[in-house]
Amino acid sequence: MSDNAMIQIRNVTKSYERGKQKVEVLHGLSLDVPQGDFVALMGPSGSGKTTLLNLIGGLDTPSSGEISVGGERIDHMHGGQLARWRSHNVGFVFQFYNLMPVLTAEGNVELPLLLTKLSSAQRKKSVQVALQVVGLADRAKHKPRELSGGQEQRVAIARAIVSDPNLLVCDEPTGDLDRTTADEILKLLQALNREHGKTIVMVTHDPLAAGYAKRTLHLDKGRLAEQAVSA
Repeated sequence: MSDNAMIQIRNVTKSYERGKQKVEVLHGLSLDVPQGDFVALMGPSGSGKTTLLNLIGGLDTPSSGEISVGGERIDHMHGGQLARWRSHNVGFVFQFYNLMPVLTAEGNVELPLLLTKLSSAQRKKSVQVALQVVGLADRAKHKPRELSGGQEQRVAIARAIVSDPNLLVCDEPTGDLDRTTADEILKLLQALNREHGKTIVMVTHDPLAAGYAKRTLHLDKGRLAEQAVSA
């Protein structure tokens, strides 16, 4: 793996069994994502964007090929080993915030830390820092129903960064938001990339959202097409 590559993918394929039919989603895909990059993945529905994102985040495993993230071969990991790797190395941000409605903002953000050996005091400090980073320190005691959509997504981002992962994977993080709120969330992701050094891979259908990334990769029928550099 090259010295500055956070993610290295080599000849990866992914297929699924649908009844008696084998559906191939990714076809021998290779890709390098340097440490500190912010990549937008674009392409039509069914092009393999979310499949690739799930492979990078360790939510799924390839049918063949190699995937290294942070110098570790995650294509060799399965089950509990892969789950432990995810909990320490990756933060996930989805289109729908997946917050627990009965918990406050700080309770939702703390959830990933309950799987660690941190003390209650250490967890509380980490939660406070994460909420401060996303600009919601004053909403710590509020439950999701008391927050706007943009604030809910900020809580979800705080949850994603609370364990201080190097990699954030984001699947349509602004797909459920209006333009103004979407831009606020994208500026937050940009700040996490530029000021906190997070490597970000983001799936989006929105060219305006992709403009916040450092570069855009286009997937078409499971293969990488032309690459465009964002401003």
